[in-house]
This record gives sequence, C-alpha cells and structure tokens, in this order.
Amino acid sequence: MTFQLGLTGSIGMGKSTTAGLFAEQGCAVWDADAAVHRLYGAGGAAVAPMQAAFPDAVQDGIVSRAALKSIIARDPAALRRIEDIVHPLVAQDRAEFRATARADILVFDIPLLFETGGETAMDAVACVSAPPDIQKERVLARGTMSLAQFEHIRDTQMPNAEKCARSDYVIVTDTLDHARAQVQQIVQEIRKRMADA
Repeated sequence: MTFQLGLTGSIGMGKSTTAGLFAEQGCAVWDADAAVHRLYGAGGAAVAPMQAAFPDAVQDGIVSRAALKSIIARDPAALRRIEDIVHPLVAQDRAEFRATARADILVFDIPLLFETGGETAMDAVACVSAPPDIQKERVLARGTMSLAQFEHIRDTQMPNAEKCARSDYVIVTDTLDHARAQVQQIVQEIRKRMADA
C-alpha cells in the first residue's frame, strides 16, 4: 500500500527544500517543475509537438521558456494551447513515477495543486508556508526577478491562507530545523495511519 501526499505552496515558501526533507525520510518525490524541464529538454516528449505548434519556441532542440513567455505576451490565447500540449505529458510522467516508485509514501510536489484540482487524486495535502517577509526575501535573494515580478506572481496564485486552510498539514518553513521536525512528524503520522489501516 502506498500513500499519496500532495505538496504545495506559493512562490518562495520553501517547497523544494521541504520536498528534500521528505526524501530524507525515505519518501519518493515527484517534482512537477522538474518533469516540465525533462519534457522541454533535449529529446523531451514536449519538443516535437511544441515545435509543430510554435516553431519559434524550440531552439537548439529544446523548448525555450523565454520564447514561450514572449509568445504568450503577444498572444495570451497561446497559453491554453501550450497547456493542452504539456499537461497530458506531465500527467503521463506522474503516472510512470507512481507505477515505478518503490516507497511507502509518494510525495507529489505540485505548485498549482489546488488551482488544477489535483488534490482530489491525493490521500492528503501538505502546504508549505512562511511569513510574508521571509517569502519576499527568499524570492528576491535568488536574483531572478524584480519585486514587481514577484508581487505579480504572488497575486495571481491562490492566497497562502486559503491553501493552508484547504490542506491536511501545514509546514512552516521559518527555519530548516523547524521544517525538518514537522516533516518527520507528518511522516510518522502517515506511517502510523498506514500500519493501523
């Protein structure tokens, strides 16, 4: 028997770090963003269909995210066509992970879990959260986006409070040790539930 745990959280909340903490506890982790990178990379399953739909999007045999952004900026309707190509491929990647993973707890790291209705396929959901000042500091420290870009992304995502309210577990990532302790407790609880089932 395997337990499927959805892991979600807004930008800068510490989701990738938290996913790593679940891996430390012997959980198998599937990362939606990493799956998209694989699909867009050389030889990835999204390259040929994307090239057919948007020839400008493929450069040197890989799908360019920057090119996709400018295509969407020019034609907002393109986003739906891109999603129609990518989402089924991501779902297939996830299904292959589910079929081959050898762990009692499978963790699905999906940023837009609630937004896409993905929580219905999970046994439980954990939301990663941090105070707003820490969230902002983390994102800006990456040096990849401006304050305005961060605020735009944050404001288009489901509010953190709503994600937390809809989740079975909330992991506060104010410090690494605190996050690790919460992950350990969640894993223990899930394993106990599975043993008692």
